[in-house]
Amino acid sequence: MYQSLGPRGESPIAIIGAGIAGAWNALLFAQAGHAVTVHERNDAAITQSASHWAGGMLAPWCEAETSEPVISRLGIRSLDLWRQHFPETPFKGSLVVAHPRDRSDFERFAKLTSGHRRLDARALNELEPSLEGRFRDGLFYPDEGHVEPRRILPELHARILAAGGEIKFNSAAKAEDLDGIVIDCRGLCARDRQPGLRGVKGEMIVVETDEVELSRPVRLIHPRWPLYVIPRGDDLFMLGATSIECQATGVSVRAALELLGAAYAVHPAFAEARIVEFGSGLRPAFPDNLPRIAIDKDQIAVNGLYRHGFLLAPALAELVLSYVGRGVIDNEVMRCA
Repeated sequence: MYQSLGPRGESPIAIIGAGIAGAWNALLFAQAGHAVTVHERNDAAITQSASHWAGGMLAPWCEAETSEPVISRLGIRSLDLWRQHFPETPFKGSLVVAHPRDRSDFERFAKLTSGHRRLDARALNELEPSLEGRFRDGLFYPDEGHVEPRRILPELHARILAAGGEIKFNSAAKAEDLDGIVIDCRGLCARDRQPGLRGVKGEMIVVETDEVELSRPVRLIHPRWPLYVIPRGDDLFMLGATSIECQATGVSVRAALELLGAAYAVHPAFAEARIVEFGSGLRPAFPDNLPRIAIDKDQIAVNGLYRHGFLLAPALAELVLSYVGRGVIDNEVMRCA
């Protein structure tokens, strides 16, 4: 899986993109003592980044239902890095539930994933009292966690600066104009160099209600629109899980109806919740939906994180750092020109 090509020296590091992939690369390189400069074409809010619209779930075992083993491998490593660098990250697990009519899909999910234990109705109600009487059992993944993207990204940026790195917002830098080793983390904007990239739309809705209390993400198994409900504090909940092959942004009426209907199926109190925000982002993905680190001399491109950005970014950044520092190649995700 790994091979060594020799170290790349102590060149300055220029990173294009301050989303989750670029921010983790910048943090690890800056903490390792490299001179790091991040160039971000948007302002500090980076609302046009896919990271701004992400769910922030750190769920490698749940994602194994539809993902290749490499996603679980890198995801599990990322959990260690989140714990190491952000020990306050909530690791309260993930809960998966389903209604009786979707029992076969629930059992399929259980067979395709690991790292869980089954909860009967009593244990489920003790774990999440708001769901009492709603489901007869559930799957609990105790080692999974989640972050709030719009809180953690500014904290990542602050830690980059504290480690001696520099971030230049509103800087539309081009790789060919930068010195040293360039790490391209532009997502879909990198299609000029990686034409195989495509956009996969992910839609989300944020609602507010004080009638539901959840301590962890809850996934509802559904044949058409599997839903996750993520607590974000202050009575806010994010509803999401759409993956639509579409290059346009914006939330469709159909998706909104399905997401809100599925949320109501988790708990009827969501019917009275206040809608705070609709939004969507385009996730960068390659045809196989797997991440890729492409290396061409001193040009390194990290892309194709698909729906696993917050889950995979730390481990991918660690791989890039290992390559630059020691020449180590992970043959599953790294390609050399």
